[in-house]
Amino acid sequence: MVVWILFIGAVLLFLALDLGFFNKTPHIISSKEAGIWTSIWVTLSLAFSGVIYWLYQNQFCTNPDALQPETAVLKYISGYLVELSLSADNIFVMAVIFSSFKIAKKYQHRVLFWGIIGAIIFRGLMILFGVVLIHKIHWITYVFGGFLVFTAVKMLFKKEEQEFNPKESFVYKMIGKIIPISHHRDREHFFITENQKTYATTLFVTLLVIEVMDVVFATDSVPAILSITSDPFLVFSSNIFAILGLRSMYFFLANMLDKFHYLEYSLIAILSFVGVKMLLVHFYKFPEWVSLAFIALALTAGVVLSLAYGKESHPSRDEE
Repeated sequence: MVVWILFIGAVLLFLALDLGFFNKTPHIISSKEAGIWTSIWVTLSLAFSGVIYWLYQNQFCTNPDALQPETAVLKYISGYLVELSLSADNIFVMAVIFSSFKIAKKYQHRVLFWGIIGAIIFRGLMILFGVVLIHKIHWITYVFGGFLVFTAVKMLFKKEEQEFNPKESFVYKMIGKIIPISHHRDREHFFITENQKTYATTLFVTLLVIEVMDVVFATDSVPAILSITSDPFLVFSSNIFAILGLRSMYFFLANMLDKFHYLEYSLIAILSFVGVKMLLVHFYKFPEWVSLAFIALALTAGVVLSLAYGKESHPSRDEE
């Protein structure tokens, strides 16, 4: 429990410094600033693999699967890369939500900050539930594996979809029934009082919509990382580091998403691989280096192909 307390305490300290010091005043996050913070979070996340090795070598952390330190490190990095890759869809949806609600760029960081607080809580609960299921009900791995393969196939053959409109979402309509919504967009508060009446601002509505969408995406990402390992600390820490770096990645990549259209096929390949891995878990166990190599290769191929060929030479599915 000491390791868990220290880790969660460190995460809360990072978040407190983020909002209370580095981003105390609302401002537009430039691509340069976002790039620096993205590099910092990726570096910290990968450097934490050294902490993982130290913890598991000295048996400072509960190790239900009796993992060797080297194996624990490979599982952590694999899980982190899986979660990071699956964040690409989150970034796209966040960009659509911010655009739909016309949220000023200088206030988007504040929304994402509190969104990550909620994501940590919800992901933690879903991970706990998933780990318990895997350890108590062994055949649940086939359900998770089948779901991931189904998701990959659905992504591969999906047709043109109706444009997502957050204002038509169930969350938006329910909030409007509970509390009136103010459409002031020049304030950083989640609630305001006018004429002795409390209103929820579009910032608060945006926050809740993003939270709900994160839970939806977690139905893919949590089973995916459980295919890598069911060790609670490895699952939680790799997931949290991916979430912590998601904000800076959003500001760094939001305006460049069209350039990475091949990345979707990387995600399909990764989901298919981890799904098959779960389906075969009781018959054949892939070496950890194979999992890590496949994930890294799929991501690299998606980025390289996207940069090399560009959107003009690869029509979108809408155009097809």
